[in-house]
Amino acid sequence: MFVNKSFSGLAAVACLFAGCGSNHEGDSAKAHIVSHTETQVLSHPDWSRNATIYEVNVRQHTPEGTFAAFEKDIPRLRDMGVRILWLMPIHPIGKVNRKGSLGSYYSVRDYKAINPEYGTEDDFRRLVQTAHAAGMKVILDWVANHSAFDNGWTITHPEYYLPDSAGKIQPPLNTDWWDVAQLDWTRRDNGLRAAMTDALKYWVKEFDVDGYRCDVAEKVPQDYWEEARAALDSIKPVFMLAEAELPAHHLKAFDMSYTWHYMGLCNDIGAGKKHFSEIDTYMAAQDTLFPVSAYRMYFTTNHDENSWKGTCAERFGPLAPVMDVMSFTIAGMPLAYTGQEGGEAYPDGKPHRLRFFDKDTAHWNGYNRQDVIAKLFNAHLANPALWNGEYGGEYSRVKTSNDDEIYCYTRTRGDNVVLVMLNFSNKSQRIDLIGEMEGEFSSIFNNQTLKVFTRGDAKLAPHGYQVFVKK
Repeated sequence: MFVNKSFSGLAAVACLFAGCGSNHEGDSAKAHIVSHTETQVLSHPDWSRNATIYEVNVRQHTPEGTFAAFEKDIPRLRDMGVRILWLMPIHPIGKVNRKGSLGSYYSVRDYKAINPEYGTEDDFRRLVQTAHAAGMKVILDWVANHSAFDNGWTITHPEYYLPDSAGKIQPPLNTDWWDVAQLDWTRRDNGLRAAMTDALKYWVKEFDVDGYRCDVAEKVPQDYWEEARAALDSIKPVFMLAEAELPAHHLKAFDMSYTWHYMGLCNDIGAGKKHFSEIDTYMAAQDTLFPVSAYRMYFTTNHDENSWKGTCAERFGPLAPVMDVMSFTIAGMPLAYTGQEGGEAYPDGKPHRLRFFDKDTAHWNGYNRQDVIAKLFNAHLANPALWNGEYGGEYSRVKTSNDDEIYCYTRTRGDNVVLVMLNFSNKSQRIDLIGEMEGEFSSIFNNQTLKVFTRGDAKLAPHGYQVFVKK
């Protein structure tokens, strides 16, 4: 990431985005906040500094689609360098207005129950314990903006919901989410906040989960997220990921946010609509928008991208491996998704988008992308230059003799330097590095060594890549 040299006015930015909320939980419920630059920001859990994250689609990860079946895969994911397991929603799924045969994971019928298709409470508790024993953390996908139409709250607490002009519970406006009911976050007096926080605390207290990924987080008031974070931190330090891209979220509520704009830019580069040099503009903008302490999540696929926009092969074509390397090294925390290790393809190599509302087991294809992802994730764990937020190193573009085809950059923290070379062309490239670099670098992928003394050269295959670490 770029080093944040000027971040005055962040508090004003926070208020513009969502309003500066206050904590209403009392003295016993306070988020872990520390003084940082010109404002107050969250104190991240120590274990998150170099963490990587893996999104688990329990339904599609194994033929059985259960906690017990997935639990057997934890040692492999640990060896692959995964440290945070993000489980897509594990709750019972609504039957009213259900889409497909199994429904949307994000149509929650009961916030304090487990989808029986996945297993039992004991099965889930064992999964969490196994992950913890392996040195991994578990966060749950949380859907606070809406629930299923047959969630019990629709009967016992209709006041939690936003009614239409006829007084009936309605789906979220301006969406095609007709299988879910819109909760009413416009009021503070309807009891929804206390009920939602109670449910969030339940999984931390009873199952020892380590935090949450919060669905469409920007549609829920920021001051609520701040209250919820404080309440959860009063139990134990948690990790919170916002499916949003709002700088103000990082002040008192969330450790990490999405990089949707980066994802869109990568899709445009893959489609030939934009040149990769625009990544520089994006990176520079992050330095002025987000606090230096903010963790950002970088990825090439997830459940939304895979199911609705296409696999990496569909969106990036032959550049897919290059995009993986860039996304997992350029900044922030890298994310992988169920099936990515198999190339998101059928055994015959054709792209495979996982169906969203029906059973559709991922094809692992001999884990043909696992070796590359494992080396990138383990490099992230081992090299402070690649760590998250302010714990990671400064990003700097490196000039080459052919910047129209080659994208080269370093991440640097102290003596730890990681050099990344990416060939965006369909031709072999000889790379001359131009700049004041020197030293000996070793590849994380093979036995190649690069010696750089002011000018260095390397060769990359068509759509090739290299990641070097300074010895």
